[in-house]
Amino acid sequence: MVKKRNPLRTVVFYVLVVSLVLFVFYPFAWMISVSFRYDTDAFKEGFFQKFTLDQYAQLLGFKESIRQELSEEEKQLLTLVKNMPEEQQKQVLAKIERDRKKEQFPFLRFFRNSLLLAGIAAFTSLVLAIFGAYSFSRIRYPGRTFLQRSILVVYLFGGAVLAVPLYQIFVGMGLTRTAFSSVVVLFIIYVLNTLPVSLYMLGNYFRTIPYSIEEAAIIDGCTRTQAILKIVIPLSMPALITVFIYSFMIAWNEYLFASIFIRPFPTAYTLPVGLNELFYSEHAVWSKMMAASVLTAVPVVVLFMLMEKYLTSGLTVGGVKE
Repeated sequence: MVKKRNPLRTVVFYVLVVSLVLFVFYPFAWMISVSFRYDTDAFKEGFFQKFTLDQYAQLLGFKESIRQELSEEEKQLLTLVKNMPEEQQKQVLAKIERDRKKEQFPFLRFFRNSLLLAGIAAFTSLVLAIFGAYSFSRIRYPGRTFLQRSILVVYLFGGAVLAVPLYQIFVGMGLTRTAFSSVVVLFIIYVLNTLPVSLYMLGNYFRTIPYSIEEAAIIDGCTRTQAILKIVIPLSMPALITVFIYSFMIAWNEYLFASIFIRPFPTAYTLPVGLNELFYSEHAVWSKMMAASVLTAVPVVVLFMLMEKYLTSGLTVGGVKE
């Protein structure tokens, strides 16, 4: 017997769903709207204001970003410039104009730093997880079960708890003295932070692959490593892409450790740290900040769109231990 649907319950259900979607989507829609406005229209009501691409052009280096506010030194020079000879006035005004244009917000450098660091850390975590998870799912050795279950213990401790001891360890090792060594420290932290879940997800996924396929390859002359590269990895592509995106997102959005280890080195700033600096710089205008936020979200959105086919199957398979 087919139970008849209650029209009222159906209407209420769809109203709640639409309300939830609007509630979640509204901040993103407002962020995108403000990013295409002029600075003077940033706080005006309504989504549709005068359209401009100036903020994106300045962030991407296609247009010079002129500092809005004058520094105290520049204000003093402007008060003194009236009493100077005409030729000297031109030189001072030209210097002030050059300084205002020179101090651009280096968005592309921060973007490149984050992209390289997050991409390399995610790829390294994935490679280590492949071989570690394979050992958990295929090779029998003493302590395997205990080791597999204990790797997730690291998530019992929050980043704030680990920040001080990690800082003391790396300072003692002398790895916080230069920009390059501080970036290496961040790379190590991001790999260690994403590796446990990567091991757990891939270990469960590898168990779903019939071992008889690997046995047939080994009988045909493949080594264990060749079996992993030619059999396990191609069959596990959905899970591998899921793990890579997960690791990339963790490193891409991480702020706490980045603000601790690379704060003294502006050239090594990642996007989260750089955007935080933007709020306290001469370029702190809402339209530009919203444009920077939109560009920051682009890589993750593009990754999801390109890998959606693999991601959906990777999220469902391997979630249950066989």
